[in-house]
Amino acid sequence: MVFTLSVEPTQTNSQRSLGRVLVVEDEELIRETVALSLRDEGFEVIAAEDGRMIVDLFHQQDDGSDRSLDSIDAIILDLMLPSINGLDLCRWLRQKGQTVPILILSAKGSETDRVVGLEVGADDYLTKPFGVRELVARVRALLRRNRYPIPPSNPSVLRIKDITLFPQECRVIVRDQEINLSPKEFRLLELFMNHPRRVWSRDQLIERIWEADFMGDTKTVDVHIRWLREKIELDPSHPEYLLTVRGFGYRFS
Repeated sequence: MVFTLSVEPTQTNSQRSLGRVLVVEDEELIRETVALSLRDEGFEVIAAEDGRMIVDLFHQQDDGSDRSLDSIDAIILDLMLPSINGLDLCRWLRQKGQTVPILILSAKGSETDRVVGLEVGADDYLTKPFGVRELVARVRALLRRNRYPIPPSNPSVLRIKDITLFPQECRVIVRDQEINLSPKEFRLLELFMNHPRRVWSRDQLIERIWEADFMGDTKTVDVHIRWLREKIELDPSHPEYLLTVRGFGYRFS
């Protein structure tokens, strides 16, 4: 097996690691640049040029060491790797039941390529060339979602006052009338109804609904809230359900 391995030195309590990231990239300049950027932000990094490193770590899980896949918090995975293709690695990990967040790096940026990457099990997809600040931000987002996921909630029906939402059917009834919502509007309403009275900031809503592929600004949230109010409120200017909490965000009452 041929790979280079670089591990961040053990950090003190005052320099506690934000997480351990495995970077698998055969281009040395990209690999070292990504590793250095992550370390500068407080992450511990294992860098490898060969995808077989992932297989190696997987088979070390039973020995109880910190050199196993269970010790990895996120993987940054290039697609075009020697010996083992990145897509095959991603698919193999998911088939083995591994849930570690995976961010794919690729020079292939077409919609089809991105869809294929996500469908085989990747959590995010970033095309080359990329900005290291964006990559670090995406890694942070992956770890936040993995560490603090939304608690599973799959009721057959959600009801609050005159609104009934059917999650599995993607249907909403308001005052005995079925209404049509866009996918983003439906996900917003479902999130609000699953967590009534909780205040959501615009950034939190972007993270939960738009996720890492969001390229706009927080005004997008306000626009979707306005559209949603127009469909569920009797008087959108004086909402009964979707309330603004000034200085904080929105909550569902």
